[in-house]
Amino acid sequence: MSNASPSELLNGFGSEMSNHPTPNPSVSGTPPNTVQAACLACRNKHLKCDGKTPCSRCQSSESECVYVASRRGYKGPRRNAAPNPNKRHASDSPASAGGDSCPMLLGATVSSSAAPTLAIFNPALGTSDSPATPFAPPGLHSLQLYRDPYLNGTTGALVENGSRPQTMPERCIDSFYYYFYPGHPAVLQKEPLLKAAKERNLDHLLAAMRWVGSLYIDSGPSRATFFEEAMRLVYAPDVPKDGYLVQAMVILLIGLDGSCQQEKARDILSDVEGIAIEIGLYTRAFATMHGRGIPRLEESWRRTWWDLFVVDGMVAGVHRQTNFLLFDIVADVGLPCEEHEYTSGSIPRPMYLEDFDDQLFSGEEREFSSFAYRVASIRNLGRMMRMPNSGFPNEESVSKVESLLSNWRMHLPASKRDCLTKDFQLDEMMFQAFMINNACSIILHQPLSQLDSSPAREVTACAPHQRIQSGDRFNLHTRHIITAACEISKMVTYNVPITSHTHFFTCVLTLSSIVHLSKWSLEYFIHDEDDLRQQIRLNIGALNKLSNVWKAASRASGQVKGVAQEIYRAKKAQQNNPSFWVGFTQEEIISSMAADEGIMSEIDTMLTSAPASAP
Repeated sequence: MSNASPSELLNGFGSEMSNHPTPNPSVSGTPPNTVQAACLACRNKHLKCDGKTPCSRCQSSESECVYVASRRGYKGPRRNAAPNPNKRHASDSPASAGGDSCPMLLGATVSSSAAPTLAIFNPALGTSDSPATPFAPPGLHSLQLYRDPYLNGTTGALVENGSRPQTMPERCIDSFYYYFYPGHPAVLQKEPLLKAAKERNLDHLLAAMRWVGSLYIDSGPSRATFFEEAMRLVYAPDVPKDGYLVQAMVILLIGLDGSCQQEKARDILSDVEGIAIEIGLYTRAFATMHGRGIPRLEESWRRTWWDLFVVDGMVAGVHRQTNFLLFDIVADVGLPCEEHEYTSGSIPRPMYLEDFDDQLFSGEEREFSSFAYRVASIRNLGRMMRMPNSGFPNEESVSKVESLLSNWRMHLPASKRDCLTKDFQLDEMMFQAFMINNACSIILHQPLSQLDSSPAREVTACAPHQRIQSGDRFNLHTRHIITAACEISKMVTYNVPITSHTHFFTCVLTLSSIVHLSKWSLEYFIHDEDDLRQQIRLNIGALNKLSNVWKAASRASGQVKGVAQEIYRAKKAQQNNPSFWVGFTQEEIISSMAADEGIMSEIDTMLTSAPASAP
């Protein structure tokens, strides 16, 4: 593990989370020596609680001791009781608190003679995102597969007639599966995982899941407690070095990276890479040896390695601070299966990288999963990062890598040529695969393009500014980066909650925005300028939405908006020169100036309403 201790990793991050006094449960009318309820920490661990405030267990572990009213023994409303006109029922929509906290109804109420009536709400507080379709049974696509917990938009509580309210830890676990899991589907599904947690200690993994899940809902002071607990358990001296620990650490580092704690995330990444290599997670035998003969668990271990592999590559690609260490590990782990197969438990015999690489020449018709194409896409990023580079890439090296990127796109089967499944639902694994491919294209060709990057030099939220040379020879490279930037902007238009994507989409959007802003800043008139404005508007809108969850998006959003304002002011100064408009009709001049005014009015509004950027 790295030299950073758990307390050092906690330092600075925990202080950003507000500290609130522990609520004091009411004990009036309680007979002496009688414990009416257990605190949340003891209840979740199925331990006896002495009912004190704080209880002795929480006091010794320095945990937050919180009590909630118990519904044990409640038998429903008394017969013939006078109805209370002010009382809302579980099937009612929650009352709006006004403003952004109004919960968004995702779909029609589902009713069945064999099942309770359920109302479905968005668990994200303050977002207006909603899935493309009303709720459908599990099995349709990677995002809806884990939306079976129907969450209240204000508190994240389960809404079900006759059911007890969920505790905050339970709501955070459901939030994890609802939002975070589709982008990084490595851990077991909820029911198998909770079953496994009864057979062995998985407190560290559940704690990491609770903390990340808390980022998407209004979790109050519990969020800081969840983070501190997760860090303490993950770095406990007696924690086993196994696949579950790798899963917990990957979840933590992703959450820290998206929360602008990139240095702490890199420390954990370095630690988890060492653990994964030490335990042999990259070997074919690991899944069999530690899968206990359970196909779904074996698949989970394969996914754990490949998700760590992808995350390592994404961190290296978007921040340019690490070197994608795992790319150089010779791994023979089986490739993951399709999401619906993993969810159903019908796990096919795995295929391997050699099968994927030889598919064009073997003559065999093989269907590879979307996850496999995601792995293939990040491998191309690794090859690009190993390209000989003495400060400026040469044309030959760039051409070789571009062949890899183009071959990846050209040889996709018909079912993988966009980010939709055959049921027209979002395929999150292919979404990330295309996202990585387009990001690679920008990173590869930008140094040789003719777009001067200096106008966007202040956009450094994800990676330091890199000065780009310009010249007339590089029009081909310029077309590559403009095409890739436009493709990334189009990815915003998929009608799913933007926060359901991996948070690394934030940095890819920022990369796209740098290209758009560099093009918009050109001194000469751009004939497709209206389309360009729409791309900028899409990117800023998406970053604004992601800001509700991720501080990194808030920082990037503020920087992109600020640069857009500077470019707009410079363009207004240019437009005051009559020679700028030579050759254009009065109608074109008026239209262009009005469009500029429109987009800047929108940006000003976004700047006013957006969350404050992280320090």
